[in-house]
Formats: sequence, structure tokens, C-alpha cells
Amino acid sequence: MTKKEIVRVISEQIGMTQLRTKEIVQKTFDAIVETLVEEGRIELRNFGVFEVKPRAARVARNPRTGDPVEVPEKLVVTFKPGKEMELRVRELEDARRRRKALEAEGGSPPSSLPEGNSSVPEGGSLD
Repeated sequence: MTKKEIVRVISEQIGMTQLRTKEIVQKTFDAIVETLVEEGRIELRNFGVFEVKPRAARVARNPRTGDPVEVPEKLVVTFKPGKEMELRVRELEDARRRRKALEAEGGSPPSSLPEGNSSVPEGGSLD
């Protein structure tokens, strides 16, 4: 899903123009980035935690030549999903397993099992 698709879905759900919704979505992303730069961490309840952490220096290999290459330490952004996100992803994983098991048995899966390619689910929360 792209930012444009997120904007379209949200604007349809709340009845706001896509242009205004795009401004709000972009301001939200900008605030997240600014908080990471200034404070190094942002916690979004029921979503997850973004955090700036150092990645240690290491020796890697050039894939073409196989020669060792020194990679210096750098700061990276990590993400740890919140409990609600973990639970919903686990439910999706379970549904996929059930679907595959049914298909392997030669049956057709019930339409209630998610396909895994949906936008924000009905009644889904973006906060």
C-alpha cells in the first residue's frame, strides 16, 4: 500500500477531501520524523515504537569480489510493533494457515478468511 492509497482510504472513511487528508497524513509523518531526530524515540499506543539505535561497525563482503569491506557504525531506525498489531498479524497468519490446509485437502476456503491484500479493515483503527 502506498501513501496515496492510505490517503484515499482515510478520506473515504472520514468524508474529507483527498488533498486535505494528504496534508494531515504528511504532517503526521513529518512529526514522527522530527520526534525521532530530536528525541530518538516515539511511542504510538496500539501501533508500536520507533527508536533510533546505533548499529555497530562490522566487516562485510563485497558480493562481486568477495573482498572484505569495513562498514562504519551508523544510526538506524528500528520498529517494534505494539501488542494490537502483533495480535492482528498473528490472526492473519493463522487464517492463511487454515486457508492453505483447506486448499491442500481439496476444499475451497470460506469467504470469511482474509485474502491478506486488503486496505484498512472495516472498523480498523489508524491511531
